[in-house]
Amino acid sequence: MKKLVLLLALVSQAVVGQSLSAAEKSVLTTVTAQMPQTESFLEKVVNINSGTLNKEGVRQVGDMMGDELKKLGFTIEWVTLPDSLNRAGHLVATRRGNKGKKLFLIGHLDTVFEKSLPMEPFTRLNDSTASGQGVNDMKGGDVLVIAALKALHTQKLLDDTSITVYFTGDEESSGGIESRLDFIERAKQSDAALAFETAQGLKSVTTGRRGSSSWTLTVKARSGHSSRIFSDLGYGAIYEAARVLTEFRRTLGQEQYLTFNPGLIVGGSEVHYDPQTAKADAIGKTNIVAGSTLVKGDLRFLGEAQKEKARVRMQEIVEKSLPLTGSKITFADGIPSMEPSAANDKLRAVVDNVSRDMGFGPVTAGDPGSRGAGDVSFVAAYVPCLDGLGASGKGAHSIEETMNMAEFPKLIQRTAILLYRLTR
Repeated sequence: MKKLVLLLALVSQAVVGQSLSAAEKSVLTTVTAQMPQTESFLEKVVNINSGTLNKEGVRQVGDMMGDELKKLGFTIEWVTLPDSLNRAGHLVATRRGNKGKKLFLIGHLDTVFEKSLPMEPFTRLNDSTASGQGVNDMKGGDVLVIAALKALHTQKLLDDTSITVYFTGDEESSGGIESRLDFIERAKQSDAALAFETAQGLKSVTTGRRGSSSWTLTVKARSGHSSRIFSDLGYGAIYEAARVLTEFRRTLGQEQYLTFNPGLIVGGSEVHYDPQTAKADAIGKTNIVAGSTLVKGDLRFLGEAQKEKARVRMQEIVEKSLPLTGSKITFADGIPSMEPSAANDKLRAVVDNVSRDMGFGPVTAGDPGSRGAGDVSFVAAYVPCLDGLGASGKGAHSIEETMNMAEFPKLIQRTAILLYRLTR
């Protein structure tokens, strides 16, 4: 560990640019000195399962992060949600002051790994890579926020600033707009929102990202002996579902930023689906024409216009049913998109200046199509936003999820200087 601290100190000294102030240089040194504690804390929170539906785990991780933020002078509270949503709630930490911009920092406490899945603990694979459940998506990002704020607090640079840290408890499986009402209202009181989902390295940040909604296709058809398919029984529900999905892909599959994934399909004489467990079952035989098919999927888009246009086209396709079949499609809104804007790009320019001053080089806007939906999109219509400021890594949402430990201290340093400059 001593060798690691020494190495980080040398890296810190090497990247300090001529445009950094004495206070900023002190912040970089402080981040480096605090890296052993930062990594130790990261290991602790990664080793607690906090799948969205594991409410106790989500609260435990949130309480640990809340304790750290309380030490930095933040006021801590939990935003509780209605029991009907079956979610843990959200951790909110606030400081009130008069300096600079009012900042809204976004993270999430939950992961996609529910308690029923095998635990993948924090593991140092080598000097530059660590693995574990949610290590980059996004416990690494949450810890990065705390580490950057801790370095500023150590240098007494948080005094008189106005910062809200909002870590949601259900980003990976949202309780819907009802779960985001308080989140949106608090963001509206800020001048800028910074989100710390997984970074794509040091060279780009996210000024736009796609939204996500869902759709459900239900198909009904005449059922009977399979020898009568294509004649007086028509085509059956499975062929009709296949037609619809094929037409979706053929007519809409090449549109930029638009994707639509059929994540579940089940068909047969009878089908049953449990929305609480996302499990389906079917009864069917090879000599019986399928009478029912159910397909559930998502729709990802950039901008409300693209979403609505796609929905209209999908509805038109569904209505052209094969003989003696009938299809119906319904849509449900999820997370809106975050469209690129001039205001967002001005924030990117601040990050770009910080990066250049630190010797890391320019920072560009990433491709909006390379990211899925995220919490920041709920507030993108109200305040300038950036995302992709968190820890870097690969394999999110899989047992192969890893985090780039070599870039981690640099990303913490960049965030600390960014926060410092925005709050002056």
